[in-house]
Amino acid sequence: MSSKALKFFAAGLAALTAIASVVASGPASAQVSGDVVKIGILNDQSGLYSDLAGVGSVEAARLAIEEFGGQVLGKKIELVWADHQNKADIGAGIARAWFDKDGVDAIADFSNSSVGFAVQALANERKKITLITAASSDFTGKACTPLSTQWVYNSYSNGYGLARLMTQRGLDSVYLLTVDYAFGHAFANDVRKAVTDNGGKVVGELRFPLNSSDLSSYLLQGQASKAKLIVAASAGSDMTSIVKQATEFGITPKQALAAPSVFLTDVHSMGLQAAQGLQFLTAFYWDRTAASRAWSEKFFARRKAMPTMTQAGVYSAVRHYLKAIEAAKTDDAAAVANKMRELPIKDMNIENGRVREDGQVMHDMYLVEVKKPAESKRAWDYYKVVAAVPAEQAFQPLGASACPLVKK
Repeated sequence: MSSKALKFFAAGLAALTAIASVVASGPASAQVSGDVVKIGILNDQSGLYSDLAGVGSVEAARLAIEEFGGQVLGKKIELVWADHQNKADIGAGIARAWFDKDGVDAIADFSNSSVGFAVQALANERKKITLITAASSDFTGKACTPLSTQWVYNSYSNGYGLARLMTQRGLDSVYLLTVDYAFGHAFANDVRKAVTDNGGKVVGELRFPLNSSDLSSYLLQGQASKAKLIVAASAGSDMTSIVKQATEFGITPKQALAAPSVFLTDVHSMGLQAAQGLQFLTAFYWDRTAASRAWSEKFFARRKAMPTMTQAGVYSAVRHYLKAIEAAKTDDAAAVANKMRELPIKDMNIENGRVREDGQVMHDMYLVEVKKPAESKRAWDYYKVVAAVPAEQAFQPLGASACPLVKK
């Protein structure tokens, strides 16, 4: 072969190599299914959990997406949302349509444990991601999957942890008022275990229907029990009704009242006069740090309300999910779930978090107390942070997990 031919051959080979290099270096964008990353927010948008989650969670997810410029791996990020009406069959039906017809890659929030369990199982079958902010500890226990993670809090952190603190303070006889579905049952179970583990006794329990407005008869039976502590194993308007009606009936001066699942919007609804002195554990408070204040002010500008811990958790979950796609260079659920467990979590609220083997997001919790009206300087200035509870103390030890993914 002549030198001229050799040069021509070499030039051609170099061109082919360059083309191959481009193809080889570009699978990141080619590995996004449907050329779009689609995230769904599925929660209560019209019922008792709509204030603590609802469209506020949609806005929180939108803020996370905007941080990425609306794209990941060069592909558009789309956000869809729907109201499951606190019904597992409706939630599962929406999720099925999203997965099978609309190409949704991940669903976040839920705000209802029964709906969450239905979608978590379906998502695992469909090889999709779930980012759960509902409260049952079973999401990372017996129901855990390789593709699901649980954010914010659970019935162990806020049920067991709070009941342990109260029992150790001498409130060692407890009466449970439990909302009658998966969420309430999970909280009641964890409260009961904490009380008995710490030498106390649960003297009785009444279960009431979800979204009950008149809880007077239940409260009066709790009062008659003479228990030192009444625990409202409920959330949203059910919980606020118990707190307000306990004040109205004069129960709280004589018996302590604990509510394991309290949100900023609940305190806003009750008012400081009714809620003052109430202590509970939270994963987020908007005014805790400069970073949390800055992010919360952006949220407030859009929603005219400060974010709850669920809404902050949705932001954190969606942001971490997108970072995992970026690191995995694909939106394949298994690859992304693995990256979510590998990558540390650091954002405006979580300073040194991680996703544990069972899918539990490990982060510090905070014991807070509701301020007296005279202590509050402005609207939404409601909490005093009493103490930080390290993640390893806040959440159930991994060795005690019922998750089948955990190596024993």
